[in-house]
Formats: sequence, structure tokens, C-alpha cells
Amino acid sequence: MSKRLGWFLAGGLLVALLLAGVVSNFASGSPDGLDATAREGCTVNADDEITGGTCMAQQEQDHQMAGSPLADYGIRGIDNAYLSTGLSGVAGVLITFAAGGGLFWMARRRRQEA
Repeated sequence: MSKRLGWFLAGGLLVALLLAGVVSNFASGSPDGLDATAREGCTVNADDEITGGTCMAQQEQDHQMAGSPLADYGIRGIDNAYLSTGLSGVAGVLITFAAGGGLFWMARRRRQEA
């Protein structure tokens, strides 16, 4: 790997870590387009709970990984919401970078052997 490519990858990783660790805390907690569409036809109270009507959101349920350590954009066991969100973002970037790097490394080795 060239020195220039190494600096490029390190810079990209640093930017991704900063975005995931810091900027992720400023994401909107309001429902996005999918949530808003799923709630069409229902009435909700001030606590954002469905109180009546008929809509797709009434059928929602927790997914199978809801109890995992990284569920709900945070790390279970860390009480500070900002720290929990930031650390889970950093963990996600590092896991993704490691998985992608491993796949590229395996593909490169396979091409060299052929």
C-alpha cells in the first residue's frame, strides 16, 4: 500500500469517527418520513403514543436484537446518553472499517495467488 493511500484511509477513518462520535448526538429525534407514513390514519397523544385510528404503526413490535448491547443507537449500561450514542457510533465505524478492510484484504490476496 502506498504512503499516500495510507494517509487517505487514515484521514477518512478519522473523519468518520468524528462524525459518528460527535455529530451523531445532534440527529433529530423526531419521526422520519417512514415513521410519519406508518402513522398516517392514527391519532397520537402528547407523549407520541398511538391512541386511536387505524395505521400500519399499530402492528410494530421490537425486533429480535432489541436487547443487544448496541440496540437503539446506544450502548447498554452507559447512563450518559451523549456518551452512549457517541461510543456506539465509533464502535459501528470501527466494526464496519475492520469488516470492509478484511474483505478487501482477502480479495487482494486471492487475486495475487491467481
